[in-house]
Amino acid sequence: MKKGKDIAVIGGGPSGLMAAETALAHGARVTLYDSMPSVGRKFLVAGKSGLNLTFDEPLELFLKRYSGPKFPTEHWRKIITAFDNNALRAWSKSLGIETFTASSGKVFPLPVNGNIRAAPLLRRWIERLRKQNLIFKTRHRWQGFKADGSAIFEYEHKHHTVKHDATILALGGGSWPHTGSDSNWIQYLEQCGVCVEPLSPANCGWETHWPEPIIREAEGMPVKNITLSANTDNCNGELVITRYGLEGGPIYRLGPSLRAMESPEVMIDFKPNVSHAELLKRMGKVHRNFIREARRRWKLDPATCSLLKHMPDRGPWKSVEQLAHEVKNCRIPLTQPRPIAEAISSAGGICWNEIDNTLMLKNLPGIYATGEMLNWEAPTGGYLMQGCFATGHWAGTTATNC
Repeated sequence: MKKGKDIAVIGGGPSGLMAAETALAHGARVTLYDSMPSVGRKFLVAGKSGLNLTFDEPLELFLKRYSGPKFPTEHWRKIITAFDNNALRAWSKSLGIETFTASSGKVFPLPVNGNIRAAPLLRRWIERLRKQNLIFKTRHRWQGFKADGSAIFEYEHKHHTVKHDATILALGGGSWPHTGSDSNWIQYLEQCGVCVEPLSPANCGWETHWPEPIIREAEGMPVKNITLSANTDNCNGELVITRYGLEGGPIYRLGPSLRAMESPEVMIDFKPNVSHAELLKRMGKVHRNFIREARRRWKLDPATCSLLKHMPDRGPWKSVEQLAHEVKNCRIPLTQPRPIAEAISSAGGICWNEIDNTLMLKNLPGIYATGEMLNWEAPTGGYLMQGCFATGHWAGTTATNC
């Protein structure tokens, strides 16, 4: 192991902070640069509604949650197993923050003063990193490299050049740019000949043209216990009707399938646990007022009834059979995903053939990339956070020891 190596980490999110901590543990001297006045801003935003650190499930199933173009499945396995969900929970415990597993399998920190937030964990983490002699340089905006590998920063309206033995880039994707994750790094890497897959919104809502009555009656309402399908993929859960379209876990998870469709659309089964035949049986001899009777006999929620009443080219319903088929196979055409700035995460990033197994850029010796800068994606539920921590740990190790 090489000790005393001088490492720069550019980006103060979970991936960058973990890369810095790992490099310090391997004996490196580390300086962390961030464009914002403070680090961990995206981490704090992610924890506003409860910090979902990882997911508690068997490794083989866990690994299947990750995907991307030319995704290096076996290498990703090594990265995740080197710092897996159990290691992440142990790391949180080392900061004095115990974790618990919710009924969904999501892993959260135990509440502090009744709240599950990122701030207590982040404060303790930064305090420990300072004690480990990590040097923080905030308000330093990275603006590329010079020919000799020196990093260029803008600080207080002036340009500064700094040379380190190795540099770990942890600048994030394109979602939530107000936290500093603005994808400005793409232009500088492309100038160096690095191929970057364009970023697109992932884990986000999708838009459709609702008739005005649906917006008036159902905006903000949940559609619960449904199965959502796109092509051959499907997902169970809950959707929310919004003014512009649909939000919720199922449509987030189907993002890769939807982006691959020339004319994206989803199919909703509003009663996945009830067969078509059983629906007909429950309606008996009803011959009119189909939706009113279906709401009572099939236990449909108000949002579902609004969709059945007002979606164009669907009614008026002439039979129970016709309505039952729609309840099991309701097609919703979609226009586009919500803007990347609103997305929970982004797809795209540095192409895998541009980096080696250490996460070093082949065109830029001594320069490593980690976190959402890489071309992978995963659903919400702790997988995104786990991927960022694990790649940060991997890069922190390899950049120090290579």
